[in-house]
Amino acid sequence: MNTTPVPVYAVALEEATDVRHFGGKNAALGELLRTLAAQGVRVPGGFATTADAYRLFVRANALEPLIRRSLDAWTAGAATLAATGETVRAAFLAARWPAELEAAIRSAYQRLGDASGGEPAVAVRSSATAEDLPDASFAGQQETFLNVRGADAVLDACRRCYASLFTDRAIAYRRQGGFDDLQLALSIGVQRMVRADVGSSGVMFTLDTETGFDRVVRINAAWGLGEPVVQGQVDPDEYMVFKPLLDEPGCLPILERRRGAKAIKMVLAEGSGGATRTEPTSAEERSRFALDEAEILQLARWACAIERHYGRPMDIEWAKDGISSALYIVQARPETVQSRHSGRTQKSYRVEKKGALLAQGVAVGESAVNGTICIVRDPHAVEKFPDGAILVAENTDPDWVPIMRKAAAIVTNHGGRTSHAAIVSRELGVPAVIGTGDATLRLRGDQRVTVSCAEGDIGHVYEGSAQIVAEEVPLQRLPATRTHVMFNLADPAAAFRWWRLPADGVGLARMEFVISNAIKIHPMALLHPERVGDEAARREIDALTQGYADRAEYFVERLASGLARLAAVYHPQPAIVRLSDFKTNEYANLIGGASFEPREENPMIGFRGASRYYSPRYREAFALECRALKRLRDTIGLRNVMVMVPFCRTPEEADRVLAEMAKYGLQRGVDGLKIYVMCEIPANVILAEDFARRFDGFSIGSNDLTQLTLGIDRDSAELAPLFDESNPAVLELIRSVVTRAHAAGVTVGFCGEAPSAHPTFAQFLVQAGIDSISINPSSFLAVKCNIAATEVQTPRERGAPGVRLAVAAGGGG
Repeated sequence: MNTTPVPVYAVALEEATDVRHFGGKNAALGELLRTLAAQGVRVPGGFATTADAYRLFVRANALEPLIRRSLDAWTAGAATLAATGETVRAAFLAARWPAELEAAIRSAYQRLGDASGGEPAVAVRSSATAEDLPDASFAGQQETFLNVRGADAVLDACRRCYASLFTDRAIAYRRQGGFDDLQLALSIGVQRMVRADVGSSGVMFTLDTETGFDRVVRINAAWGLGEPVVQGQVDPDEYMVFKPLLDEPGCLPILERRRGAKAIKMVLAEGSGGATRTEPTSAEERSRFALDEAEILQLARWACAIERHYGRPMDIEWAKDGISSALYIVQARPETVQSRHSGRTQKSYRVEKKGALLAQGVAVGESAVNGTICIVRDPHAVEKFPDGAILVAENTDPDWVPIMRKAAAIVTNHGGRTSHAAIVSRELGVPAVIGTGDATLRLRGDQRVTVSCAEGDIGHVYEGSAQIVAEEVPLQRLPATRTHVMFNLADPAAAFRWWRLPADGVGLARMEFVISNAIKIHPMALLHPERVGDEAARREIDALTQGYADRAEYFVERLASGLARLAAVYHPQPAIVRLSDFKTNEYANLIGGASFEPREENPMIGFRGASRYYSPRYREAFALECRALKRLRDTIGLRNVMVMVPFCRTPEEADRVLAEMAKYGLQRGVDGLKIYVMCEIPANVILAEDFARRFDGFSIGSNDLTQLTLGIDRDSAELAPLFDESNPAVLELIRSVVTRAHAAGVTVGFCGEAPSAHPTFAQFLVQAGIDSISINPSSFLAVKCNIAATEVQTPRERGAPGVRLAVAAGGGG
């Protein structure tokens, strides 16, 4: 009896779940179809050929000896890579289909058509059998053919897929990775065509691609087919969704929506058998987002379902059919860069003594390098590219990989966070500044520069060689402390860099930093543009608020978005947002601000803090701050956001501020909202019991408290030697407010540089009974260890009897 198994050459895609036979791409799609359809994850149906089909094709056409001879000649230097690839591909394209394999493909395509009637349009995709493994990403190395219709056309596309296994870039990539060309095979996926050419498409990751922060989904989107997004030819929309709140009723956990330029789109060329062309987008397409809120959340939920199924971070491609408006997942593979991070250390870089800013764009990576620029326009000129140079190019695709491997850093004109240049630079571990717009024009060859991705989401190219300082913080075996150690954060773009450090929350989120960097416009200028006298300022306001029918919404949306990133990084630990604390001269420097701010002799003790919030001069603008905080807590769902009132001079002033906040739904104690007050004026200490009846805790702002206790302008260079936070008068006020706050049943915290710069100051705070110390993240390890050692030497019971202490805010005034 013959027990030899009958070879299988094509199966329904949901049956293609074995990586050895179907490659990573097709196996992933098959797995998704088979296991996640019940959860609503939509994948285009189709069929896949097996690795045995590829081997039959090679064997029937006697291609292996030719492949071996050609590769051996290249290895020996007797032939160029280009000539080798051309020879092998030509042999594949001239080969004939074995009868049984051709019949299997025709039959599978016929079944696909029987399910819908007629000859369906399909996408024909390559899936190498070593592709998309956890330690190897062959993404972009083989070809895809779109909108293919008819069995003959499908067979032709499949033959071209086989040939694409030997493109120049694929051969070079495999050699670099140590893969044996003759041990590989190729499966082909044939799927129903998703008409993204008249819809939209993009990429999403189930973590933050730069920091590895694993509680967000990052989504990129652009009009048309997805190739321009992947190849970095288009600047896409970017969305960020907070995973923990995705399934919370009533929450809209979109932390960020950034509208990209989306200047071009790829569409199908009419009557060209699946060929594509690139065309400009319309003004209307450029002005609106490619996805609405419901679609963003749907994709994020699918991404989380896929991640849960595979048990690891994922890199996912999606498409939206412009005819049916349905969303689809068209590819899913393991994320191969951040998921390798051990989590045992936190490495950070600082860039000091920087030169003039030459260009900026999306930051990829978190490091910085000095180097010499080499502007490249031909990816095949790899021999002319010096090792360790800074590669500057319009954009990149897989043909550029050999040059990219030689580069110390990469700078491109176009692209986004999920473009080819971004993906490859992460794999290579080199910093990249993507989507600068015009780096190839602004920079020049042989120019010495610093490429910095160490300053948050925005990457910078500086003139000359800056000083780069690298630090590595071990995260294991950190001691536990009774005193909460929290962070002072201001820059939303850099917040995720510190997520691995085990802080107890955000003790001070500085609202004014978000206003000055993300909004840039004085809020009253948005509400009353007719009062802005500077014509240049009016033009800037028009440009920045383009696309916003309601300019107040520009302020609220951007403020909420920036603060959301600060609040999300340690959720559900508290994130305490200090209300805006600009001085009048700082407000005047915002765009349009000069028309709304009085001139003061001493702004440091002038119209600032609490006094602004109920004043006719600023009350309308304060309403916008309250709307942003309300959106953070109630719409996005970040109920860990607490509020802190700065520079509050009297209890009566506190009442007026709390009444203003209540008008906009921010009422102490409702939905868990805590409101703190800065302790930075001696009156806050003297009247501690009165303030404690109105607030949930104090936060000591040592700079202002020292200034007002000693009568020293903290900005005075002449008096700088006298400015001392450790002065006995200041220390006595701190000790007093801690004691009186605890007696009144509220908490008290501290922030600022003193505990970081002076270990004895941190020891004093612990001995005084402080509940929390909020510091800059770079000081975390030293301060945490210092606090732990001090607590061992200072055993005590914390807080007033019967009072459960909440985490308190930091100061920093």
